Amino acid sequence: MKFTTVVSSLILAASAFAQSTPAGFTPATNETLDVYYGSQYISPGMIVRKSSTQSIPTIGLSNATLSGKYLLAMIDIDGYFNGRTTTVLHALLQDYTPSGTMRNGTSVLTTRANTPSSYFGPAPPPGQTPTHRYVFLLHEQPANFAVPAAHRQAVSSRLDINWSKFVMDAGLTAPIAGNYLQVKSGDNSKRWTA
Repeated sequence: MKFTTVVSSLILAASAFAQSTPAGFTPATNETLDVYYGSQYISPGMIVRKSSTQSIPTIGLSNATLSGKYLLAMIDIDGYFNGRTTTVLHALLQDYTPSGTMRNGTSVLTTRANTPSSYFGPAPPPGQTPTHRYVFLLHEQPANFAVPAAHRQAVSSRLDINWSKFVMDAGLTAPIAGNYLQVKSGDNSKRWTA
């Protein structure tokens, strides 16, 4: 009986820490957004080569019935600009809708929009932080969504986005799902041969 209680407690504790977003990041979520770069499925925290992330990924959800519109954000939370650490917005794309197609059990979402901020792939420069974390967040998109005035400069420049404040000011609900990947700084797309 004690063994069963201990095992159950360990399972509950592990599930409490199983996050699809990095530890300490807010807004956090335990629901995983399915992210595919080509045929590569990204599990939360996976380290990938920057060369494989230069085209916009395919996204979706498993075991979910989808309807309506969704908003996708991709944020480098380890960005570095002008000698300081900051956030860098790599994408803020609206109007994702269910495509009606499945991929390995994932209900795929698609958009034709490239606004408010188009996608650009990870390219952490050599410097202070050796590995950058890129967080994906999927939110339900409210009717008549618009970037709040207080955040237009951050979205336009892509620097210093405070996602928790953006969520509040834009009237978004908590993220439906999230994910993140890691990319090492510098050009890690080359393989050296003798």
